[in-house]
Amino acid sequence: MLLSSRCVPGTVSNPVYIFCKAVIIPILQTGERSPEQLADLPRALRLTKCQSQCPTSGPELGSLPPPRSCLEMLLLLLFLLLLLLLPLLAVLWQRQPQDARLSWLAGLQHRVAAGTLCWAAAWQQWRLEQSTLHAGQSQQQALKWCLQGAQGPRGPLRGNTDISTFRNHLPLTKASQAQEEESEGQLSPPTSTQYYGEASLQATLLGLAALNKAYPEVLAPGGTACVTPTSPWPCPLPWPWRALGQVSAPGAKHPGALLLKALRSPGLRALEGGTAAELLDVFVGLEADGEELAETIAAGNPGVPLPRRAAELREALEQGPRGLALRLWPKLQVVVTLDAGGQAEAVAALEALWCQGLAFFSPAYSASGGVVGLNLWPEQPRGLYLLPPGAPFIELLPVNKGAQEEAASTVLLAEAQKGKEYELVLTDHISLTRCCLGDVVQVVGAYNRCPVVRFVCRLGQALSVRGEDIREDVFSEALGRAVGQWPGAKLLDHSCVESSILDSSEGSAPHYEVFVALRGLRNLSEENRDKLDHCLQEVSPRYKSLRFWGSVGPARVHLVGQGAFRELRVALAACPSSPYPPEMPRVLRHRHLAQCLHKRVVS
Repeated sequence: MLLSSRCVPGTVSNPVYIFCKAVIIPILQTGERSPEQLADLPRALRLTKCQSQCPTSGPELGSLPPPRSCLEMLLLLLFLLLLLLLPLLAVLWQRQPQDARLSWLAGLQHRVAAGTLCWAAAWQQWRLEQSTLHAGQSQQQALKWCLQGAQGPRGPLRGNTDISTFRNHLPLTKASQAQEEESEGQLSPPTSTQYYGEASLQATLLGLAALNKAYPEVLAPGGTACVTPTSPWPCPLPWPWRALGQVSAPGAKHPGALLLKALRSPGLRALEGGTAAELLDVFVGLEADGEELAETIAAGNPGVPLPRRAAELREALEQGPRGLALRLWPKLQVVVTLDAGGQAEAVAALEALWCQGLAFFSPAYSASGGVVGLNLWPEQPRGLYLLPPGAPFIELLPVNKGAQEEAASTVLLAEAQKGKEYELVLTDHISLTRCCLGDVVQVVGAYNRCPVVRFVCRLGQALSVRGEDIREDVFSEALGRAVGQWPGAKLLDHSCVESSILDSSEGSAPHYEVFVALRGLRNLSEENRDKLDHCLQEVSPRYKSLRFWGSVGPARVHLVGQGAFRELRVALAACPSSPYPPEMPRVLRHRHLAQCLHKRVVS
């Protein structure tokens, strides 16, 4: 044996030693690793000390200095793997025929990748347990990290980590105000790229572990395909992704090429899309371009001609959209997308039509300032996320429905109360801006000392032409009621515009312009259009009062043609200030974006 299996003082708590003992040695001895043994690895990693004292034997990995970060540990592990496997690979390579060599090497690569991710996820899970058990200390460390990276006139605060002093010196800033000051060169609101590091890596590793636990076959070779240019994983890992079953070529960005690669692989277990809205566009485009894709697959451009697979594609499309994904990929188990503001509508449409019968999983919730919520429970109802106490530094501002108290004080994660709603406040570690993101969450439970939340709405997506302030969730409820009264209609997408943006009042009272994409209904009668206005009055007494006095005109509903919202998303992605992807705005504030939908109105 290269390493002694007996207890070595100072080594059992070292994750590198545990991984070598649990994974590498059995691979070298038997050439394979059973799923049951891999499943026991997280339990082994939770060992923190030796249970008995034994004589030292074999190389003392415990004498190595402890790695300072997860990345250093991964690099150390990969270097050790290379040293251990090179002699064995050289011997076995000479004994096997070429096909057997490639197959064996691919299997070994998959086992090593799975073991590495399992080890790294267990390490992150241990860190999460410790940080959530000591949430107050973890948030103090996160604040210290923010202060150390501070630049500009607020730099003197970096030596003081007192929460009260921090709050007194830095007033709360609204996201819109931060954007205005950013244009003047004073501040910068938090962006999703500023925290693309430890938080994103943690969300990815823990999400992969949770997904693998719920659906073990997903990480089998050739079991997963991503059909959008963006990934649902906050921090995609380049090497293990290829070894863990991704059929998409790394670096491929054209949506058509990604979809074609997935269609050529009938054995998929998981289908990935950057967001639900992007995946919705993929399925709508698949219906429109299905015949062309079938011809390409049959001709083998690129790849080997697959006429039988092309016939299966044509047959699946002929049966309509409902359940299409399972007809194309009979072994499909789960759809993976990244959750964010404005995505719930697209998820509901996919669940009801193309992805009917499939589970949906999001590894994290991406708010305006980056990765915020972690999803540790794929088997639980969708939309529950843990707010971790590490960087970025998060505060919670109590929200009072109907009126926001400007003088309200923020609370830390451990102080959140179940059932209450809070607005997320993130601190930018560069300019030390305490920015109110507008994302509202409701606390539904707790994980150790940290809150488990569901995201309710975005305050920046409220409608208000006369001060009525209809929140995003309130409008969605009214629209859902109205669509439910339209015979045969299924809502796919919607966006709203205040009449002043399009100059459509023409002397009448200000009102809302509502653009909808539907399936199952080609025309909207006046009676159906009026139902939305009635539903808005039911859910908002303030709106009802303004309508009664004539201060606000009736909402105008427009049906747009197929592909209108895909064109809107292309325009959004090209806009530097747009949060899409991953967030999908439901209220458009710019005229050129509203025109993308207005010119595609069919009814």
